[in-house]
Amino acid sequence: MVKITFPDGSVREYEQGVTGLQIAESISPALARNVVSCGINGVTTELNRPINKDATIALYKFEDEEGKHTFWHSSAHLLAEALKELYPGIQFGFGPALENGFFYDVQTADGTPISENDFPKIEQKMLELAKKDSPIVRREVAKKDAVEEFTADGQAYKVEHIVEDLEDGTISTYSQGNFTDLCRGPHLMSTGLIKAVKLTSVAGAFWRGDAKSDQLTRIYGITFPKKKMLDEYLVMLEEAKKRDHRKIGKEMELFMFSDRVGKGLPIWLPKGTQVRLRLQEVLRKLQRPYDYQEVITPGIGGKNLYVTSGHYAHYGKDSFQPIQTPEEGEEYMLKPMNCPHHCEIFAHKPRSYKDLPLRIAEFGTVFRYEKSGELHGLTRVRTFTQDDAHLFVRPEQVKKEFEDVIDIIQKVFVTFGFENYEAQISLRDPKDKEKYIGSDEVWEESENAIKEACAEKGLKARVEIGEAAFYGPKLDFMVKDAIGRRWQLGTIQVDYNLPNRFKLEYTAEDNTKKTPVMIHRAPFGSLERFTAVLIEHTAGHFPLWLTPDQVAILPISEKYNEYAEEVKKFLETKDVRALVDDRNEKIGRKIRDNELKRVPYMVIVGEKEMAEGLVSMRVQGGGEQATMPMADFAKRVQDEVAEQMKNLE
Repeated sequence: MVKITFPDGSVREYEQGVTGLQIAESISPALARNVVSCGINGVTTELNRPINKDATIALYKFEDEEGKHTFWHSSAHLLAEALKELYPGIQFGFGPALENGFFYDVQTADGTPISENDFPKIEQKMLELAKKDSPIVRREVAKKDAVEEFTADGQAYKVEHIVEDLEDGTISTYSQGNFTDLCRGPHLMSTGLIKAVKLTSVAGAFWRGDAKSDQLTRIYGITFPKKKMLDEYLVMLEEAKKRDHRKIGKEMELFMFSDRVGKGLPIWLPKGTQVRLRLQEVLRKLQRPYDYQEVITPGIGGKNLYVTSGHYAHYGKDSFQPIQTPEEGEEYMLKPMNCPHHCEIFAHKPRSYKDLPLRIAEFGTVFRYEKSGELHGLTRVRTFTQDDAHLFVRPEQVKKEFEDVIDIIQKVFVTFGFENYEAQISLRDPKDKEKYIGSDEVWEESENAIKEACAEKGLKARVEIGEAAFYGPKLDFMVKDAIGRRWQLGTIQVDYNLPNRFKLEYTAEDNTKKTPVMIHRAPFGSLERFTAVLIEHTAGHFPLWLTPDQVAILPISEKYNEYAEEVKKFLETKDVRALVDDRNEKIGRKIRDNELKRVPYMVIVGEKEMAEGLVSMRVQGGGEQATMPMADFAKRVQDEVAEQMKNLE
C-alpha cells in the first residue's frame, strides 16, 4: 500500500502502482472526466504513470495552469502529427507549450512556406486526428537508439538536438498515431480531449535561436476541451487587439520607437513622461513610511563588478557585450542589474547592526540584449527602468521586512485596480543545482523565510520549482487584467548569496562581524512593463489623477479661443491639467479626436459660456453632459481626484 497526501492535508491509502486517473476515479466520476494531468511530489506528470511510493498529489483540470500546460503540450504534438500527414518529409524543430497555447518550428521538404491561408486545412486535419482518440504513449530509449530512430525518420534537427544537447543515457519519447517526438512530457493520455483548435499566427524562427542557422517556420496555435471555450477566447482576442498598448500608446502620444535610435529602445513622449513621473511619485509616497533612501547609480559599470556578482556568468549572453575603452584591459558593461551597485553602496563605509535594516531604492535603468524577434512594445525592450530597492537586513529581520514589502505591493495593486492577482513562490530546481549559487543550507533558509512570510500574511501562493533567480528564491505576483490575461508584475527575492560574494559585513551587537541578508524588490517590476499592462487593463482610460490631460477645452469657433485659454488658466490654478484644442475643425471632429486620446473630460465653450463664465461639460465616452460655472467644474475634478487618491493615504 502507498499513502497519498492531498492538497488539503488529508491522506488515503491505495494499492502500490495506483495511477493519478485511478485516484481521481476513486473521488468522483466527474473529476475523472475533467482531470488532464497530476502533480506527484510537485512534479507534473501523466495520469497513467504508476505511483509506487508514498507521495503528495494534486489533480489538475484544464482550468489549472499545470493542466493547460499539459493540454497545450499535447496539442503541439497534434499539430506536428497533422503537418506530417499534410507535408511529407517535413522537418521538425522544437514545439513547446506556451502561457497561451503552443507553437511548433518546422521546415517543409521542398521549402514551400506555410502561411495563414493553409490554417483551415491544418486545423481540419488536427480535429480529424484528435477524434481518433489515439493513446499518447511514453517510451524510454537509449540515446544511440534515439539517434538511429530519428535518423531513419529523416529528422535532421531532432538528431542534432539529441547528439549535441542531450546527455548519454535514456531519453523519453512520446508517440501518437504515426508520429513520435522527443519529449520530457507530460502529456494527455490520449488526443480525444482536444475538441477545438485555432491556429493563430505564423512567423520565422532560427533553429536553436541562432541567426546563423536555418530559418524555420513557427506556427502558433491554441486548443480547448470545449468549442465554447474557443469562442470565448476569440472574443477575448478581439478585445485584446483593441487594448493593444502599442496602438493606444500611439493614439495617446505616450511613447514611440525609432529605428535610428535602435530597436527595443523606447522614447517616452511628453505625455508618457508625465504618466511615468506620476507612477514614480506614487511609489515614493507608498514607501515613505518605510524609510527608504533613494540613490542614483551609473548606467554602466566595470565588467568585474558583474563578474563578482555572478551576473556576467549567468546573464552574459543576454547582456550587451563589454565596452572596450582606449585604456588597455579596461572593460565596462551597460548595467544589466542594479543590485551590484547597491552592494557597493552598502560596502562604502563601516556598518553596524544599528544601521540595519538599510533600505536603498532607485528608479534604475538597466539594459538587456533581447533578440529582435522577441521585442514587443513596452513589454519586451532592451532598456527599462526598475522601481528597484535592496534591503540589507539582519537574519532575524528578514521575515518582517519581507512582509512589509508584500504590503507595499498589495497597496500598489489596490491603487491601480488590479484586484485579481495571485502569488507564486519560485524555488530552485534541486535536480539542477548548477544553475544557482550558494549552499543548500542558505537556499533552505531563504526558501523557508518566504514560505513563512506568506503564511503569516495569509497570502495563498503556488509553488514553482526551477523558477528562482540564480542567487535566491523569490515571490512573484501575477495579476489578471480586465479581460483575464495573466501578467507577472511585482517581485520580492531573498538573497543570502550576493552579500557573501561582495564580502559585505556589519558589526553585530557582540562586536563580531556578520554578513547581512539582502532582499530585492520591485513592486511595479519595471515602469515600461507596468505602463503597458496598465494601458491594456484600462484600455487607456487611466484614473483621473494619472491621466496626462484631464480636460480638453473645445472652442466652437475661433471667436472663442481666447475664452478657452482663460478657462485653461483658471483650471491650472486649481491643479487641473487642461489643453485647448483650437484647431480649425468642426466641434464633432474635435470631440471624436479627443475621445480617441482618452481625455476624461471635454468642455465645450461658445457664445453662452463666454458671456456667463460657464463651461459645457461632456464626460468621455458620450456619458453625462451638463453646463456649469467653471469653478464648479474645477471642484468636481478635484473631488474626483481626491476620492481616487484615498488609497494612497
